[in-house]
Amino acid sequence: MLFNCQHLSYSIDERHILRNVSLQLRAGESVALLGTNGAGKSTLLKLMLGILTPQSGKIELHNKPLNQWRRRDIAKHIAYVPQQHSPHFPYTVEQVIEQGCLPQAGLFRVITTEQKQLIEQAMIHMDVMSLRARNYTQLSGGERQRTLLARALVQQTPIILLDEPTNGLDYGSQLRLLMLLKEIAHSGRTILTITHNPEHALMFSDRVIALHQGEIIADGRPHQVIDTQLIHQLYGLSVNQLDFTEGRFFTPFYSQNNNTKDFL
Repeated sequence: MLFNCQHLSYSIDERHILRNVSLQLRAGESVALLGTNGAGKSTLLKLMLGILTPQSGKIELHNKPLNQWRRRDIAKHIAYVPQQHSPHFPYTVEQVIEQGCLPQAGLFRVITTEQKQLIEQAMIHMDVMSLRARNYTQLSGGERQRTLLARALVQQTPIILLDEPTNGLDYGSQLRLLMLLKEIAHSGRTILTITHNPEHALMFSDRVIALHQGEIIADGRPHQVIDTQLIHQLYGLSVNQLDFTEGRFFTPFYSQNNNTKDFL
């Protein structure tokens, strides 16, 4: 098993963030971690990265306890694309992408010819070559996310964790990013992506894990897991389900049960 989490629990000030969460990641699968804001999704990612320590349960990477891995060695196996990234220095796009080489770099942090070629390929693949000399902090949200994905590709890890990568992007940028994620997954890497959008999960993932109030309530193939019942359980909304050959979509079912009158 590539990644194994068993019976994880985590609390802050006696407030349960995660309760008895267990999941496994297999090589080459694209997994959507679906849930509302505050469901515990980002906390789970931080536990999997070793940033936080679970109060109970265990995490194993390649059958070895995560707490026995050095931080740099974890970075050789797991790339992380955060929801927000604000560097303290005015790095260029190319310099941000070069940071993906650091876990593999030698003692003097010298970038090799092979790594330079990887950087070029990643910039081309993520369509940021024309931005290479631009100040990263001056980019749009979509340009920043493509830059961070390029950095993750350069890192050459078997696992990529992404925390709501479409957050703050316009509709076109969201779709382009989701298509890029699908391409990356097809290359054989394992991807775990946090999302609160069920239609996004249906679009790019081959497995969905639904997290609600710190507990996993569903885990399976997208079209088997995401339906009107799950939407109601997660978001408290009644919706219509529309199934086409191109995919599954949901539209609001307007009734008093949706409680919209409480906001008017």
